[in-house]
Amino acid sequence: GRRRREAAEEEVEETPQEKKLRLAKQYLEELRQLGECCPAPPFCQLLAPWRSQGAVLGYFCAWGRVLGSPAHILLSLQVQPPNPARIRVLRGHQLPVTCLVISPDDRFIFSSSKDGSLIKCKWEVDSGKRLCVVPGGKKGTEERHMGHASQVLCMAISSDGKYLATGDRNKLIMIWDAATCKRLHIFTGHRDAVSGLSFRKGTHQLYSASHDRCVKVWDVAENAYVETLFGHQDVITGLDSLSRERCVTAGGRDGTVRLWKIPEESQLVFSGHQGSIDCIQLINEEHMVSGADDGSLALWGLTKKKPLALARQAHGEQDTQGLQQPYWISAVAALRNSDLLATGSHSGSVKLWKCGEGFRKLECLLDIPLVGFVNSLKFSAAGDFLVAGVGQEHRLGRWWRIKEAKNSICIIPLKQKTTAPSPESPGSS
Repeated sequence: GRRRREAAEEEVEETPQEKKLRLAKQYLEELRQLGECCPAPPFCQLLAPWRSQGAVLGYFCAWGRVLGSPAHILLSLQVQPPNPARIRVLRGHQLPVTCLVISPDDRFIFSSSKDGSLIKCKWEVDSGKRLCVVPGGKKGTEERHMGHASQVLCMAISSDGKYLATGDRNKLIMIWDAATCKRLHIFTGHRDAVSGLSFRKGTHQLYSASHDRCVKVWDVAENAYVETLFGHQDVITGLDSLSRERCVTAGGRDGTVRLWKIPEESQLVFSGHQGSIDCIQLINEEHMVSGADDGSLALWGLTKKKPLALARQAHGEQDTQGLQQPYWISAVAALRNSDLLATGSHSGSVKLWKCGEGFRKLECLLDIPLVGFVNSLKFSAAGDFLVAGVGQEHRLGRWWRIKEAKNSICIIPLKQKTTAPSPESPGSS
């Protein structure tokens, strides 16, 4: 009875539809483990056990998402250690790179740094050329020039590649035309530094997070403010979203990760890290990953309050004035709808990870040597390369300085073996 009560306490509130989907996915996963999923079992055999539970609709959703969706593409099996000589380094920022994004077609990289300049998009991936530079200026002069007048901490690009959003320490969000580098609008409303931005996939709805502890929702196409969400007890350090009308945030030293359900005006609170949670990203609509300054990497399911898997001291330990302390996790990235993750720190390498056993295990695949603070990581949409924003300092402060590091953008090729689809990796390519 005690175990059942504890299990019930760990379950978070979910809608009836979400419960149906979860149960159907659980059943299909059990079938796969028994080797009964490939080839697909007859429809009537799968449907019969669920008729009594009214999960017919959940079955259809789960069958599409579990078997026909890229959520189970095992790309970790295809990754090989990159040749260090093939890692391309793009130089242009004078100060540490703080954030970057890749255009949806994988042709361009947008990046920014502590120098306040916005090198917009126009790093071309194939040639490495810098195509467009928007210079910064002094505080209070934002209306007289195009760029930011303070450190840019975050950026996001819409899924159609039309809009780019950037947020800075001076509480401002700027909206840009990604193709022409022209500034379109400035959103004001946050009372402290803007630390996280994300476009809802398939829309022009923008979520923003700030050190003022709140999340705001904007309609970029209409240049309109929508609403504000409150809940965190400390500065918000990261934010991400996908297709659903919801977002996830990392709450810094309040020790929580939160899932915000926008239409319901509700939030779910997740706890598991011991230190400040500095970065977060969704893997798919059901799972996310976060990193903290206690060196831990956590893998979450959105129906559990505690991590499904936790890797402590993921990047090892450092000797600081005679004390052994873990390397901070300063950046995380997930290749959407796959089992492949990447983490960055100032430990001298980027690590690639595999989500194993139904997202209940984290396995380190390989280390990629990289000197400096890795402040931002992004996988290309196709998964054939990883981009790292590197600096001599952490993006949020100046606690340490690594003099030998280069303030740069590193494009890391991820060679993939050509493998035929197998029963263990449905949908793989």
